[in-house]
Amino acid sequence: MQATIITIGDEILIGQIVDTNSAWMAQELNKIGVHVHEIMSISDDSDHIKSAFAKAESESDLVLITGGLGPTKDDVTKKTICEYFQDELVLNEQVLDHVTAIFEKYVKAPIVQMNKDQALVPSKAQIITNEYGTAPGMWLESNDTIFVSMPGVPFEMKNLMTNGVLPKVKSLGKLPFIYHRTILTAGQGESTIATRIEDWENSLPAQVKLAYLPSLGTVRLRLSSSGMDKSQVMKDVDHVVDQLYTIIDDIIVGEDTGDSMVQTVTQLLKEKEKTLAIAESCTGGKIASLITEIPGASQIFKGSTVTYATMSKVDVLQVNQGLIERDTVVSESVATAMALGVQQQFKSDYALATTGNAGPSKGDSDASIGTVYIGVATPSKSYALKFMMGNHRERVVQKSVNKALELLHKELLAIN
Repeated sequence: MQATIITIGDEILIGQIVDTNSAWMAQELNKIGVHVHEIMSISDDSDHIKSAFAKAESESDLVLITGGLGPTKDDVTKKTICEYFQDELVLNEQVLDHVTAIFEKYVKAPIVQMNKDQALVPSKAQIITNEYGTAPGMWLESNDTIFVSMPGVPFEMKNLMTNGVLPKVKSLGKLPFIYHRTILTAGQGESTIATRIEDWENSLPAQVKLAYLPSLGTVRLRLSSSGMDKSQVMKDVDHVVDQLYTIIDDIIVGEDTGDSMVQTVTQLLKEKEKTLAIAESCTGGKIASLITEIPGASQIFKGSTVTYATMSKVDVLQVNQGLIERDTVVSESVATAMALGVQQQFKSDYALATTGNAGPSKGDSDASIGTVYIGVATPSKSYALKFMMGNHRERVVQKSVNKALELLHKELLAIN
């Protein structure tokens, strides 16, 4: 089965909001064996919507639509659906009862006609109840293509998809099994890895596809296959992954099951029952922020400091001022002292520290823009390494975050 995802809303096209719905829907469809052929974001314009519908119908078996179902005049999706399907809006009593109940229970303002009009739906539509909102999901069919229209509010859409749409799609017939394994590497770039695995890549069976997914400091290698025989699909992918490990085991840092490097590191800390503290200067608290986003991080994360100004490194982390005067704040010695200082302050097993010039100006050091030192403190040693991260401020910061996590990951893997 092939699907098209259409998101409707000028707010997406002008960058006012980010379309997270499409990514989530694509992931969920992939899990049940539905291939996403195309994702479109279009304006709140009837002609544009109908044109997108026609294109999707000619290319896909399933069309998922979000947005444009609100009660205001700028929401035109329902009327356009009626025009496209040569249908008319009719009052659905079940939806009206649901809308009325929501207002009675949760909304202090009285229900008005505009809200009641949410119960007007195309007569040909099968209704999917929206437990968390007033706009229902609508399932329609045209020339063997299924159209499902849902509200654009993410938590409403996700509930409709999970409890209504996906089970109904699965019930239509047997879908192929899609299997991915994603190998997470660090320390070498995409082209270097491609050269190392060229012979292996050229020998991959036709049913197994390889994708390179590079990001700052890491490259993910995704191996994928699909078919009706689940065991054979898994066997094909697992076999080539085993071969890959023998070729680039030195740069493989784990398998990415949707987990980022910070999730991998956090899980390792939990498994090895170790704790972490962080002192950040040039990264401005971004490492700590990533870690605290993970549920259960309190088990392993003792705390952090953002010692951005020079004197905060002295006052908070007890870095020797003479050391700073001699080597400057962007130096191996200061990065090491910062890691040791935060390790002692929070009594953690491991500690990370970052200090550098992210730009655009040099700040309290003459080091070139892009110069970053990352300090690491373990139960038995401490050190700092120098990196040149380029001259783009955001990239310098993100690359520093990734490199710090990579260094910690290597230390944790070395634990017996």
